[in-house]
Amino acid sequence: MFTLVYLLFQITGLATSVHAILNTRTAQGAIAWVVSLNTMPLLSVPIYWIFGRSRFEGYVNALKDHDLLMAEERQQAHDSFARFVVEGPDHFPEYRAIRRLSLAPFLGGNRVELLVDGEETYRSIEEGIRRAESYILFQFYILRADRSGTRFMDLLADRVREGVRVHVLFDEIGSYELPGEWLQRYRDAGIPVIPFGTTRGSGNRFQVNFRNHRKIVVVDGREAWLGGLNIGNEYLGEDRKLSPWRDTHLRVEGPAALVAQSLFWSDWYWADGSLLRHLNWKPRAAAGAEEGGQDVLILGSGPADDLETASLFFTTVLNAARRRIWIATPYFVPDEATQVSLSLALLRGAEVRILTPRINDNWFVRHAANVYLSQFHRLGAKIHFYEAGFMHQKVVLVDDNLALVGTVNFDNRSFRLNFEVTGAVADRAFAARVEEMLKADLGRSTEVEAFELQRAPFLQRLKARGSALLAPVL
Repeated sequence: MFTLVYLLFQITGLATSVHAILNTRTAQGAIAWVVSLNTMPLLSVPIYWIFGRSRFEGYVNALKDHDLLMAEERQQAHDSFARFVVEGPDHFPEYRAIRRLSLAPFLGGNRVELLVDGEETYRSIEEGIRRAESYILFQFYILRADRSGTRFMDLLADRVREGVRVHVLFDEIGSYELPGEWLQRYRDAGIPVIPFGTTRGSGNRFQVNFRNHRKIVVVDGREAWLGGLNIGNEYLGEDRKLSPWRDTHLRVEGPAALVAQSLFWSDWYWADGSLLRHLNWKPRAAAGAEEGGQDVLILGSGPADDLETASLFFTTVLNAARRRIWIATPYFVPDEATQVSLSLALLRGAEVRILTPRINDNWFVRHAANVYLSQFHRLGAKIHFYEAGFMHQKVVLVDDNLALVGTVNFDNRSFRLNFEVTGAVADRAFAARVEEMLKADLGRSTEVEAFELQRAPFLQRLKARGSALLAPVL
């Protein structure tokens, strides 16, 4: 019996090798999979079909069907956006690549608000929910059935009773602890609450490595929230191990909110198969921003994209930096393209600061990051460890006029395996506000004076190098 099972795995490993050759992103990765699938098939075959693939099957085809069904509405929305489109400045040639990559340009007429930490963010979202007149779109990677989750869901149920339409979407892996009876309570209250469905479709049945990591709230197509915070008590600083919790969110009012809405729209169609035809698609400038306002680009990225959208976007932005790059991220395990971009920035004299937490909720990431932090410290980057609890924000400041706030971490998972969203704001005043916020965070951090991994104790080097081997799935 064992011989028959092993033979079956050997044949499956051989067939899977063909799939790996045709679909693995790099030649090195393909060779590694082929060798392991044929020498250790009992172990490697299940690992490959769970962790090995980088393409999310079926989502693109679903979007094509979605676009055909909504072709007229999409064309009307596209035409109405024309007056808000921002043409790229002459001194920023990289904008052309960003515009083609994102499929959505920078849009003017917005008003943007930087939200620091949980209570301020939650309060802002609650106020927006109370302002809703027609509908609310509510999507989070993690939705907990604790006091915070109940606080929001009860408020949404109240709005449903007042005639507002509500749609709630969550990632079933990130929110795996949600009790069925808790969800049913809100479904009975008239709220469609559904999981994204990362294992939907015959090609994804065993693929649990993808995540919908987006956090998006949209009210009436007029305002949107996105950023690092999920819905749970820990984001208010109530986790005994990781508190206080440091995070950043973004509120956007204006035409760019409709781009965030389009991401929810697509995710909902994949998850539920239903068209949300009642949404507003007419862009309107934010109050007081009719004459210009702030320029905002909302970037959606994920494993269903034709190109590696997140990786290419961040590489392009980093290459555009001339004076400084400040990165705040809880998980710093950059891919090769990002490493090259940061290295070149340092070589041309830009100031590079990397802010990451001293404590971390991921053991492997914490140790793997030391490999890359040591590498960039040798090149002249300033490394800061945040000391006042766990820092979960995903923020990038480039020069004096561009700031990014969103859900993307500096790791392969965010760049290639997760569905993510990033808000890019090209505005000097907003960049100055982000600088002020990050300076406060740096004040609660310790700058590393000497960071040479090769001189670290043997066990520390082993943990770092061993963990870094898992970078493709971290």
